[in-house]
Amino acid sequence: MDYPMLRRLTELVEAGGEAVLCTVVDEQGSTPRGRGAAMLVLPDGSTEGTIGGGVTEHHVIERALAMMREGLAAELYRESLSVTEAALEGAACGGDVAIFLERYGRSPEVVIFGAGHVGRALARLAHDTGMPVLTWDERADFANEESIPWGRTLACPLEEVFSRGLVLHSASYVVIVTRGHTLDADVVKLLEGRQCAYIGMIGSRRKIAFVRERLIQDGVAPDQIDRIHQPIGLPIRAETPEEIAVSILAEIIAVRRGGDLETLRSVLSNN
Repeated sequence: MDYPMLRRLTELVEAGGEAVLCTVVDEQGSTPRGRGAAMLVLPDGSTEGTIGGGVTEHHVIERALAMMREGLAAELYRESLSVTEAALEGAACGGDVAIFLERYGRSPEVVIFGAGHVGRALARLAHDTGMPVLTWDERADFANEESIPWGRTLACPLEEVFSRGLVLHSASYVVIVTRGHTLDADVVKLLEGRQCAYIGMIGSRRKIAFVRERLIQDGVAPDQIDRIHQPIGLPIRAETPEEIAVSILAEIIAVRRGGDLETLRSVLSNN
């Protein structure tokens, strides 16, 4: 891998992006590129650099995209292509190649706005699944390491969250469960234009309608409002804070793993 590609990868990660670095680590026979040839695959399927093109590169791109969808860290991909197979595929080479795929980027993280009963239960559950957690509340007696020992806590005025260290990125799963309608709306407004994998907000349909109207009056773009999952969580008839946390995390996992939320909601709502 050359220096410009390493620099580009660093820039992507520092900006909160994600990419898979694909490097040829072994080759036997006739292959288009030798050891050390590298390629970056971005989440939209675009690439930078090449490992030789053709059918093998296409397969590697597919694997890289799957790794980003599934949150996999690394894998070794091997492909054998005989001269006959190569001719059938329209390729010029035949041989064996091993390519190491390594995903770079920020790990999926759950960011919880609101350290009440539901926020606390969700922080614990998300932590137990292995996802890093950050829980914010403006009340220091709620957002602290003693009350919520699962991950990081941040207690400060809402408008200071980013200056106090909160960083949102393409793998941030944001949950809004604050103590009131107005504060929920303030959080949504704060997130306008911010990069996130998911934003969900708790509340009844009446509350959601109130928040939506407030945001429209405040000039928040409709597409920013529409990207919010509301009401949050899968419809499993949850009642307790712990059950609600399960429904929320289940929805987050479904989004992260590329699940069909519409089908899930339909099936669960009819049972």
